[in-house]
Amino acid sequence: MAHTPEKQSEEVDIYRDTWVRFLGYANEVGEAFRALVPVSAVWASYAVATAYVSADALDKGKKAAAAHGEDAGKAVRVGVAVVDTFVWQALASVAIPGFTINRVCAASLFLLGKTTRWPLPVRKWTTTAIGLSTIPFIITPIDRSVDYLLDSSLRKLYGEGEKPE
Repeated sequence: MAHTPEKQSEEVDIYRDTWVRFLGYANEVGEAFRALVPVSAVWASYAVATAYVSADALDKGKKAAAAHGEDAGKAVRVGVAVVDTFVWQALASVAIPGFTINRVCAASLFLLGKTTRWPLPVRKWTTTAIGLSTIPFIITPIDRSVDYLLDSSLRKLYGEGEKPE
């Protein structure tokens, strides 16, 4: 299929369409490695993910400001864009996946300790591998669940369950 001029000129969202998106998964990687690294490294992974979330929210606010020029409701639209993006990203990229990987890894380490005679370093590396391999499987269900949650709650306050521009 040939690219149309409109398709070629579409703006690339660096926070969603490039490698920068993977910074949002930093805390999941940190949680997967929790058994092997100092807790400060795990917290650093949360700092990276939180910086990503904040940068994306600010970017969406800037884009909303540019899109609404001098419109009377500009401040509200910018606020909605920032809040919606920040809340969605905080839940879908940081809080829920971080908790999920943490619990998967904790359960894996516990179960490996109860069901195997493997040395602790082997159990820890296995737990890390399980945590890392879980990440691709949780992304879409969590994203869809957060969409549903926000559509059913916060987004009703500013647009009948629809995402802001």
